[in-house]
Amino acid sequence: MNWLSVFIGIFIGFVLGLLVSIVFRLQQAKTAKELAEELFHESEAQKKANIDAILENIKASFGTLSFDALSKSTEEFLKLAKSRLESEREISLKELDGKKGLIDQQLQQMTSKLENVSTVIKELEKDRVEKFGQLTNHLNTATQQTTALMQTTSQLREALASTKVRGQWGERMAEDVLRLAGFIENVNYLKEKTIEGAGSRPDFTFFLPGDLKLNMDVKFPLTNYIKFLETDVGPEKVKFRSDFLKDVKARIKEVTSREYINPEQNTLDYVLLFIPNEQVYSFIHEQDSSILDEGLKNKVIFCSPITLFAVLAVIRQSVDNFALEKTSNEILSLFGVFKKQWDEFLKKLDILGKRIEDTQKEYESLATTRRRQLERPLNKIDDLREQKGILISSDNNE
Repeated sequence: MNWLSVFIGIFIGFVLGLLVSIVFRLQQAKTAKELAEELFHESEAQKKANIDAILENIKASFGTLSFDALSKSTEEFLKLAKSRLESEREISLKELDGKKGLIDQQLQQMTSKLENVSTVIKELEKDRVEKFGQLTNHLNTATQQTTALMQTTSQLREALASTKVRGQWGERMAEDVLRLAGFIENVNYLKEKTIEGAGSRPDFTFFLPGDLKLNMDVKFPLTNYIKFLETDVGPEKVKFRSDFLKDVKARIKEVTSREYINPEQNTLDYVLLFIPNEQVYSFIHEQDSSILDEGLKNKVIFCSPITLFAVLAVIRQSVDNFALEKTSNEILSLFGVFKKQWDEFLKKLDILGKRIEDTQKEYESLATTRRRQLERPLNKIDDLREQKGILISSDNNE
């Protein structure tokens, strides 16, 4: 127990040294704090020195015994560590190779997807450029068409400002409807024909059955209606609307005073007033439908392009029906003449048939009975010639 005695001696020395140090510090009249700090540091240093000494003694005592075992253990430990390390290294390399393959695969997929995305982006960019170019062309075309439409509208507005031009426009619209209805000038109607004994000249005069006539006027007041459309000011719109409706009523009175309805000239008791625009016709009907009733009371019928076409269709049908009725007697008379001639034709045909039948019978008689009667003597002559040995010469055959 050599090392234990050394340890006890060291410990006793440590305690004595500590007591001496405390006394010495107290004698130096230092403060408690400083004394404690110094005592702590000194005790720590002394403790460390004692521990180091003890460890050295222990090493010296057990060094010889544990060195061999420690060497062997260390060698085996190193071998085991090396083997384990190599195994872990191989596993790590395999894992790294697998991860590298996965990473390469992912990179290839990402590269392929990026290439696809790049291609799509290029196509989209190309399509965008094309669509933008088309849009630009469409916008330019729309701008040009809008400009042309504005110019045409301006020209039309300026043209319709003239009463004469409005009348020509109404006549042109009416002629288009007449042409669609199959009417022919100077056959189904007359244009601007002066009424005898009256001096009035309607724009169109239609021929009806029974030598009747129907007159139509196409001049219509549109000045205030155009102003109504152009203005956005509320009071002005109300004023122009009222003025336009007054113009329509005045036009009704004007038409009735022109002797377009004249029984002496075989006219109907009504006159047509043509409105060359469906929108204007609808506007009158919506704003003041009593105007249409007032026109009917005065024997004036308002006609838009569509209603005029319907009226013309009725006129055309009535004319055709009257013409058919007028010519029906002549047609029946012609049927009677045809029937008489047909009967004569059938009689002659029967006589000819009988004659052909008799001729056929005579022909059959000649081809059968008469022919056989004539061939019998000839056959006997041939038999007799053969019995006599008389030959027919080639000259006779020829």
